[in-house]
Amino acid sequence: MSASASSPTATSARPPAVSGRGATFGRVIAAEWTKIASLRSSYLLAAGTVAVSGALTYLSANASAGDPGFDPLGSLTSALVLTPVGLLVLGVLVGTGEFSTGTYQSTFTAVPRRLPVLAAQVVVTAAFALLVSLAAVGAAVLGILPAAGSRGIALDLTGEQTMQILAGMVIYPMGMALFGVAIGALLRRPVRAVVTAVTLTLVLPIVLMLAADMATDPMAPSQPGSSPPAQAVVNTAVTFSPSGAGSLLTVPEGTGVEGAPDLGRWGGAGVLGAWILLPLAGAAVRLRTRDAT
Repeated sequence: MSASASSPTATSARPPAVSGRGATFGRVIAAEWTKIASLRSSYLLAAGTVAVSGALTYLSANASAGDPGFDPLGSLTSALVLTPVGLLVLGVLVGTGEFSTGTYQSTFTAVPRRLPVLAAQVVVTAAFALLVSLAAVGAAVLGILPAAGSRGIALDLTGEQTMQILAGMVIYPMGMALFGVAIGALLRRPVRAVVTAVTLTLVLPIVLMLAADMATDPMAPSQPGSSPPAQAVVNTAVTFSPSGAGSLLTVPEGTGVEGAPDLGRWGGAGVLGAWILLPLAGAAVRLRTRDAT
């Protein structure tokens, strides 16, 4: 009697069986992809990026179509002043999402090591940004077709230099998206991270160039192939900014900014990579050594 009475107690005290393999990296990636794919803002930013790419390229090509030496391929990159901004903001939203919504508690309970979450955010953001960048490049190509057709110019996108520029047009916005993830994961507050990222990529280069123009005497004689010291310093700073380094991926070799080091495509990719990796490293250290708040 006592044995039969004790069996239910022993059974109820037995811990429940754990099914599945737990939070593997593949499952963390799937969870992060679900998050980015379920947000309406992701698709709004993606649609805006593609629309801006097509519209600005179309306007630029049409404005240049009347020039005697018009080359429609020269307008391909005209929209890159604004098209990376949408993906930059998207990256910030991904990097700050866990902290702005308060879901970091459940996320880091499921993934106590924390770093796989950051790595998964980088992977899914890169994948999403790749799809959006490819669509934006397609929109840019479509944007130059009417102007090319009006001049009877057949487009050739298979040239080596053109292919390199098209590849840079894909990689540059992807890099901006990853930079946004890095800044967002480091700062953890959406407004603060967006302001910081936009300032570094857009505002600061413009302010520096305006300051250099104001400090330069327009009546001072200049020698061919040289630039004023203030302008050279500004051009160097802009070249080493995230947007300046990224833009080097979309220009022909040997066409660097006057007065600044000619980094080339590989140098620009390295500088942009440093802008991504350094904040990511800081975010990783903060995840491991500080509380998730």
